Amino acid sequence: MINLDEIKSFFLGRIMLHEPLSKYTSFRIGGPADYFLEPVDKNDVVRLIKYLQEHDVPFIIVGHGSNLLVSDDGIRGAIINLEYGLNNVQLEGNLIVAEAGVHLTRFVDFCIQQGRKGVEMLAGIPGTIGGAVIMNAGAYGGEISDGLKEVEIVREGHVITVKKEDAAFAYRRSGLNRDIVLAASFALPEGDKPELMHRRRELLIKRNQSQPLNLPSSGSVFKNPKGTFAAKLIEESGLKGTCRGKAQISEKHGNFIVNTGGAKASDVLELMRLAQSTVLKKFNVKLEPEVKLVGFAEEIYKELYN
Repeated sequence: MINLDEIKSFFLGRIMLHEPLSKYTSFRIGGPADYFLEPVDKNDVVRLIKYLQEHDVPFIIVGHGSNLLVSDDGIRGAIINLEYGLNNVQLEGNLIVAEAGVHLTRFVDFCIQQGRKGVEMLAGIPGTIGGAVIMNAGAYGGEISDGLKEVEIVREGHVITVKKEDAAFAYRRSGLNRDIVLAASFALPEGDKPELMHRRRELLIKRNQSQPLNLPSSGSVFKNPKGTFAAKLIEESGLKGTCRGKAQISEKHGNFIVNTGGAKASDVLELMRLAQSTVLKKFNVKLEPEVKLVGFAEEIYKELYN
């Protein structure tokens, strides 16, 4: 349990109790968190994490909530949202430094305005720097780690800097899963600003044409298996348009599950299970979830991720 008087003695941010997480996830799905905390800066984050760990209070870090499926029952413990306090991006010498709560769209725009190339493929991805670095987000053949130089993190209560080569980046993963990202530094080559703006515009048009961006979703639900695409396997399994409750496997893109209005986490989970089992039976390929499940029973994690 959190002692609110103790936290208020050092914590400068906002504290909300029993806050519905559907307000903070791109799925617009999720029950309440016992405590919802918004630090004002890095120091606030570090002090808060130290307190929660010392008092054995479970916590989860979120940015834009774009890659989360939160249980309908919510989360016991604390949610720490970094969008509010860690949202600075700036040019420091020859590096672009972005704090964990900076939205990817804003990050891409800033880089282009500085005439730096290599991150245009991130335009339109609904997420923040922190989560994007941890999962090594990417699209159209590029990944956020491509231009990354180092990451500032909290690890075992200490603030340290990890160089790119020590972060074990791979396809949609990194070695930072147990850490809290505070900021990331990027060494990006110079590019022609009009050309970069044109490239970004092209990718946004392509994304709009191929993805159901008009409805709430978490983006890609499954990782692409080696040598093929999750969407292709799901579509060839005849699952496009399949509904469970108010959740639907998108008719536009097979690897998107969309909230058509009032969907529950249990609806999405049922469609994930269906897609996974059907593709396994038809193609002998087990799809690995890209979306992160939060607040579910342990057996559900084992079922979907093992």
